[in-house]
Amino acid sequence: MSNMFRFLFDKDTWQELRESLTKNKLRTIITMIGVWWGILLLIGLLGSAKGIENKFSVQFGDYATNSVFIWGQTTSKAFKGFQQGRYPGLKLSQLEKIKNQVKGIKFLLPRNARDAQVVRGVQYDNFGISGDFPLLDEIQKKNLISGRFINQLDINDSKKVAVISDDVYKQLFAVDENAIGEFLKINDISFKVVGVFEQGDFDFGGDLHIPFTTFQKVYNQGDNIGWITVTGEQDFNIRQIEKDVKLALKNLNYVHPDDNRAFGSFNLGELFDRFEGFLKGMQFLTWFVGIATLIAGVFAIGNILLITVKERTKEIGIRRAIGATPFEIKRQIILESIFLTIIAGIFGIISGGWILIAMDFAYGSGPDSILINASVSIFVVFIAVIILVLFGSLIGLIPANRATSIKPIDALREE
Repeated sequence: MSNMFRFLFDKDTWQELRESLTKNKLRTIITMIGVWWGILLLIGLLGSAKGIENKFSVQFGDYATNSVFIWGQTTSKAFKGFQQGRYPGLKLSQLEKIKNQVKGIKFLLPRNARDAQVVRGVQYDNFGISGDFPLLDEIQKKNLISGRFINQLDINDSKKVAVISDDVYKQLFAVDENAIGEFLKINDISFKVVGVFEQGDFDFGGDLHIPFTTFQKVYNQGDNIGWITVTGEQDFNIRQIEKDVKLALKNLNYVHPDDNRAFGSFNLGELFDRFEGFLKGMQFLTWFVGIATLIAGVFAIGNILLITVKERTKEIGIRRAIGATPFEIKRQIILESIFLTIIAGIFGIISGGWILIAMDFAYGSGPDSILINASVSIFVVFIAVIILVLFGSLIGLIPANRATSIKPIDALREE
């Protein structure tokens, strides 16, 4: 080990390395391009995948990922005296029966929504109004800017309170104005603002949330609900829960078991599974392409070092003749191989970082961004460097063995 340290910190070692690599600068640069491109490709693709994942997490991250949304549509088959084309509306009174019949349900949340005109003073606009329970904040965490979300007391007393989005605030309030405690008119009914939240890219429920019981009374909904959000327990398959809830709804509403149009749904858990599969496939392809490109680049370095060894045959013969051991010759050539791969890799990592910064600047800002914070972890960079050192060492063995296979007397005769 001490000999290796002396070798690495020996001025002559690095002087010989410099002379070897600068004899043909153009060839050395071209040799390094393959490794540089492989690392650049690896960093760029992995960073892009991470940026897309971050964008998806921002859009849907507020929701419990194992959730499904179900609503009533129209029947496509006649059943038990009911004609097709009937609307099997969802009922609040059905929910307890569904929860008792279907295993794996963690939350079962009824919701209602409609558009309404919202007025404050001379400012007004149309927004989506949603009637909700406090449970919504557990299924889809609200990023509150100020105030609070709907609570159980609001539900029990059917209070006329509203939690508004930042879009509503910008439309109806002045900059830096405190909205908490102010009143809005929704369809000529006054509601007190109790909270302001930052609206995400993906939000079922509109711009204003009012207590579910208040919504039912104001809009005379009675037992009717618009749709339900079902969140499954962690160990249960949300796709199976979706099928079971739909079957329970069909039984409760006298719908044919094979009628697939009676109830619509959007399975967020299934969407997450598909996206995770896409990301895993993309990451596998990225590593495969990146490492394959790295191997091609490293082989190019090995070929060039073989040429270099051929050119230095006489020099190697002289060194062998004056006492240099085969190990010392091999060590020097392997060092050159590792040095080339690491330097090319460092340039590739730096270039890949700049590429990701440029991608973030071009595609990672604004509401229509396709990625957010495209980046790779230090661990990935560390693994890439380890791979480079490993490949550089292995490929360096080929020209190193070639150099030490030549007998000193034959090398000295080489012209």
